[in-house]
Amino acid sequence: MAFNQKDIISIRDFDRKDIEYILKLAEEMEPIARSKKKSDALSGKLLGMLFYEPSTRTRLSFEAAMKRLGGSTIGFAEAGTSSATKGENLTDTVRIVGEYSDALVIRHNMEGTARFVANIVDVPVINAGDGAGQHPTQTMLDLYTMKRILGRIDDLRIALVGDLKYGRTVHSLAYALAKFDVDVSFVSPKELKMPHEILHDLSKSGVDVYETDSIHEVLDKTDVLYVTRIQKERFPDPAEYLKIKGAYTITSKLLEGSDAIVMHPLPRIDEISHDVDNTPQGRYFEQAFYGVPVRMALLKSVIK
Repeated sequence: MAFNQKDIISIRDFDRKDIEYILKLAEEMEPIARSKKKSDALSGKLLGMLFYEPSTRTRLSFEAAMKRLGGSTIGFAEAGTSSATKGENLTDTVRIVGEYSDALVIRHNMEGTARFVANIVDVPVINAGDGAGQHPTQTMLDLYTMKRILGRIDDLRIALVGDLKYGRTVHSLAYALAKFDVDVSFVSPKELKMPHEILHDLSKSGVDVYETDSIHEVLDKTDVLYVTRIQKERFPDPAEYLKIKGAYTITSKLLEGSDAIVMHPLPRIDEISHDVDNTPQGRYFEQAFYGVPVRMALLKSVIK
């Protein structure tokens, strides 16, 4: 099966075959990610890492993925350690690092940055999150998690819970789920509903979406509870954030009698109680690990 993407910018650029290709390749990468096998597939290759926004799991899993494949990484974990503090513009920075690297991973607070960068450098560009826009590699690992734990994606009942307005992970995931035969519920405060344009696009794709502000309405008919934090940093008015903070908290008591697995892109604040961590439902740390084989699969596919 061929892989048709040069850059990894938006999950909307992928068709179902591309997604299934990456998920299959990730399964082959998993023994390497777990140190059970070794690989030098990307030996001698360099990955440029440009993180203008904070990151733990995405940045470190990309580093782990590249090194597990025998390659190396360069770059910065925050713009404050780069020449951006001297006034260097984004264009000049990415052009320089693009000259040093075989591919670039970029996270930025401005929506559309990754696609802009892909248009000005010659190496593959991978979007590690652009503002409230897209986070395609997170979506890939989310889908992989569902497939690995539940054995399938088709026919699942999935509830996206929390900040659906500003959460780029749920924006990407919603578009990806539209390529599969699933039931989707959106659970959020009215102030943080999924953007209208995404609902419109899903409707055009034939996806029936159920919207509610009550998690109790969907819990007993859900296979996957995908929880997100309220995106404090994206609120234009801090007072509005404080009104909504803590709108939902998933506890082990709430999950009693439910077979739904609980996923979360992390970091969590107060939306999942720590007493869920050791329950059969709490799968978010396993989900975080799956970021390594999935990103290995993506890197192996785009770096030549």
